[in-house]
Amino acid sequence: MSRFHVVSGKGGTGKTTVAAALALALAAEGKRTLLVEVEGRQGIAQLFETQALPYAERKIAVAPGGGEVHALAIDAELALLDYLQMFYKLGGAGRALKKLGAIDFATTIAPGLRDVLLTGKACEAVRRKDRSGRFVYDHVVMDAPPTGRITRFLNVNDEVAGLARIGPIHNQAQAVMRVLKSAETAVHLVTLLEEMPVQETVDGVAELRAAKLPVGGVVINMVRPALLDETAVDIVANGQRPAVAKALSRVGLGGAQRGGHADRLIDPLLEEAREHTERVALERSGRAEISGLDLPTYELELLGDGVDLAGLYRMARGLRKQGVAS
Repeated sequence: MSRFHVVSGKGGTGKTTVAAALALALAAEGKRTLLVEVEGRQGIAQLFETQALPYAERKIAVAPGGGEVHALAIDAELALLDYLQMFYKLGGAGRALKKLGAIDFATTIAPGLRDVLLTGKACEAVRRKDRSGRFVYDHVVMDAPPTGRITRFLNVNDEVAGLARIGPIHNQAQAVMRVLKSAETAVHLVTLLEEMPVQETVDGVAELRAAKLPVGGVVINMVRPALLDETAVDIVANGQRPAVAKALSRVGLGGAQRGGHADRLIDPLLEEAREHTERVALERSGRAEISGLDLPTYELELLGDGVDLAGLYRMARGLRKQGVAS
């Protein structure tokens, strides 16, 4: 089973929420999970209704069965300080560089360096062991950048390893890529049953596979229930006004005669039903495309009142029932 779960998705699909729910699901039954944020938006803190995350691992939730979710917001500048201390033992000199603005300058003019630092810090958490030789975290979940740049974000260390042929930078980049391209890692994509998110998911899977990065599963988020059964869909599709009028009459909404109260309701109801059936048809098409990817697929229902902490736990239960943590 994978230990490093990278969660991506088109903007607006709820990837941060899904990453948080996945962390809770994986932490159940006494497991320890680290939830990592790399975009500086503090979305995880908002979901768990806690203070802004520092550049330090902190427990933010207890999962069913006593497991724990810890969280970390990775700051590229502070990660670079860690890196300089780890490989070059700069100590106070590294802090002086930060005061001079050299670190911010370096990460700004070399965007690829920022991605190297972010992925490197997350992979360090995946590999970290305690004194007894056990992994500190059973799982690490990263709320990663959107699908449009996820492959380059994860593959940047491959480029760095190619540029720096020898030395600690080369070795570190290679170590990170060994984790990212191993069975320890799974890149999950979050989508909605809408045309653009589905297409971006299909394209994202193709790019990840071309880069030989391990694709995990697809999480279909905000799934709405089908309100009409097949018979009702057929009635709407064929514009069967008499059948609709009789149904209205049976529930006490007036007679079926032309111009009656029930009759005036028919056209608006048929229009709403047509819109619903069109949406259902688009969703079926989207599901078919996702099914064609031949990946594990999980579905999370739309929570009408938005996602609060209780909703997050509900989503985690849904993921566990579908076997995401098995």
